[in-house]
Amino acid sequence: MAKLPQSAEALAQLVALPTGATEARGVTVALNCTLKDGCVMSQLPWLEPDAPFPPVSQAWGADDPAPGLLAAGGALDVPTLCRAYRSGIFPWFSAGQPVLWWSPDPRMVLQVADFKLHRSFRKTLAQFIGDAHCEIRVDTAFDTVIQNCADSARPGQDGTWIVPAMVQAYQQLHRAGHAHSVETWVNGELVGGLYAISMGRAVFGESMFAQVSGASKLALAALVALCRHHGVTQIDCQQNTAHLASLGARELPRIEFLDTVAVDAGKLAFDWKFEAVYWVHLLPQTTPA
Repeated sequence: MAKLPQSAEALAQLVALPTGATEARGVTVALNCTLKDGCVMSQLPWLEPDAPFPPVSQAWGADDPAPGLLAAGGALDVPTLCRAYRSGIFPWFSAGQPVLWWSPDPRMVLQVADFKLHRSFRKTLAQFIGDAHCEIRVDTAFDTVIQNCADSARPGQDGTWIVPAMVQAYQQLHRAGHAHSVETWVNGELVGGLYAISMGRAVFGESMFAQVSGASKLALAALVALCRHHGVTQIDCQQNTAHLASLGARELPRIEFLDTVAVDAGKLAFDWKFEAVYWVHLLPQTTPA
């Protein structure tokens, strides 16, 4: 649910589309991606549409300019995105860049059993649950949620990674049943939410927004409750942030993360609907309004 930090983002912006003809070898093209200062980095695979992804073990490591960067190019269509997420790969790029594909190691993951309800938020959540004018909805305003996420200012980031091409791609993924919005509504108004990707019972958090304080955290709490109800064990958060760590997320070796994804993605998908009774998985003594 966190994207790459500012330092990696700045480095990613230095990746330039190569010029001149390239020779296809199999289904990928190995390109020398250059930096604007003239330095040459490791070869980065360039993906033609429908090309398979390289093994995630080939992603750039900690000593490379952009750790976790795996490939560039390819397509943002539904089949490609499904293959990517099932392989522990996600797209992230800014305006003017090619599509960049990432698979960082380690991976920030929230084990839903470890979700932390701090005292102050526990009180906020109890008030929300007990107020008949407050509710969680799922998939009733996906387009609005993703656009709000795209428009939200992020500390330490200049602009947004949710460029129009990404918005359109995830709208198509939503219509295919693999992208979902968890929405916080107060007095009939959408005040916050998040969107996530699902492959079977593998869940990947993407982005959140809040128009009032705490609204995105309420959506995340609802997602955790939904996951607990359906036996989902983890939510991918992608990159480490202090905020995610404070909520109980922790880093896992990529191989461990991928092993769980492989199992969960093969399970039967669950019904993305939220019932107020699901709050019992977080606050057993609370009665919904």
